[in-house]
Amino acid sequence: MRALLQRVAEARVTVEDRVIGEIGPGLLILLGITHTDSAAEGAWLAKKIAGLRIFEDKNGKMNLSVLESGGSALVVSQFTLFGDARKGRRPSFTQAAPPAHAEPLYAEFCNALTAQGLTVARGVFQAAMQVSLVNDGPVTLWLDTAELGSRANTGLNSNAASG
Repeated sequence: MRALLQRVAEARVTVEDRVIGEIGPGLLILLGITHTDSAAEGAWLAKKIAGLRIFEDKNGKMNLSVLESGGSALVVSQFTLFGDARKGRRPSFTQAAPPAHAEPLYAEFCNALTAQGLTVARGVFQAAMQVSLVNDGPVTLWLDTAELGSRANTGLNSNAASG
């Protein structure tokens, strides 16, 4: 799984001129899923994101998690995070999981964030969406579970141990 996180003052997703999901301060999470991803990656990623200390404390230091800051999350499915533009001018999306595999994992990831204590708004899977945001900082981070290395060394297993 790949997640592009943006710390935001506010964000919203619109489908056919209707606001579907909206948050105030928190994280906009663009989530990409590949063929080999499972619920374990989603649970690990949700726990990691909920605990990342990327919000400012009273001294202006990035020392608080989204949970500690009272923020929310807006999660938008984003298969193009697995786009490969190394050859030619048209990106290939063959590394993106097909909808039948990706949609349940997207829902499980959102549920895992909720289980961490976050209020979660969502986009609409496979819809043409317009996403608007006010980036705060800006703070933008890229997380990729494939870069974790050996699952035995990271604790990433079917129990989705902490990370």
